[in-house]
Amino acid sequence: MDTLIKGLHHVTATVTDAQADLDFYVGLLGQRLVKKTINFDNPGVYHFYYGNESGQPGTIMTTFPYAGMGVRVGTKGAGQVDVTSFSVPASAIGFWRDRLMAAKVPHAAERSPFGEETLRFDDPSGLHIRLVGSANDDRAPWTCPDIPADKAILGIHSVAMPVRMPARSVELLVAMMDATKVGEAAGIERFAIGGAARPGAIVEVEAGGETPQGVNGLGTVHHVAFAVATSEDQLRMQCELRKMGLNVTDVMDRQYFTSIYFREPNGVLYEIATLPPGFAIDEPLAELGQALKLPPWEESRRGLIESRLPKVNY
Repeated sequence: MDTLIKGLHHVTATVTDAQADLDFYVGLLGQRLVKKTINFDNPGVYHFYYGNESGQPGTIMTTFPYAGMGVRVGTKGAGQVDVTSFSVPASAIGFWRDRLMAAKVPHAAERSPFGEETLRFDDPSGLHIRLVGSANDDRAPWTCPDIPADKAILGIHSVAMPVRMPARSVELLVAMMDATKVGEAAGIERFAIGGAARPGAIVEVEAGGETPQGVNGLGTVHHVAFAVATSEDQLRMQCELRKMGLNVTDVMDRQYFTSIYFREPNGVLYEIATLPPGFAIDEPLAELGQALKLPPWEESRRGLIESRLPKVNY
């Protein structure tokens, strides 16, 4: 099958408090709130999308804030994304170290097994976050007054997932996700999606050994999404994955893209999402994230939905 997967699309996590989430990703990390909407499968919960100016696929982190909804705290472990990495200019690591220190965020400065300077820390829900100094990332960042363009986050760098049977995850990545192995060190295999070892298209498979299986809940990554160019490509992927015996969902309308979901052989939940139509479909580019946007089928319940959502400021 010819190349269909273009790179990462987004990472989605289950988090706790909505305001704390906004304060961290918008206030501290300087991301744009690209879309404020709801969880289409649970409309009493926000769905926040963070990214660059337009929410370019590969820059997007999304969260479901479930505080007060009776959702259990998750268990980090094998079969899920454990670390979500963001790309920053290589020269900006010092800036971010100082910023984290000023915000009293505990962090560790270290070199990755592949030689990059990194900073590791947790978000308010306990998600493992890493900033990676990158020399080859030309994506345009979203900027704010206290984070200049030459220091700003450029988008998602990579995801790292510990798994018990790495060979099975690797087999699927290479056969179906257009992945090429570009490095191996310290029990981690690094793969480039779409042929190029560039930030926004990197998956790291960690040998999890006897690591207990992860359980989704507060403070864990729910799924990682990969990008395809068109709905036709998405349907081709769906067909090929089903031929492999994988349980792939029907196409779901997520308003800003369409999606299919399946679990890869070690249980990591994968989504394949289209590039179009994008986040400007229901509000102008300059106003992204300012208003609560609902899918058309929920507009008649706007008053009820708004009454159930917590008030937030950003």
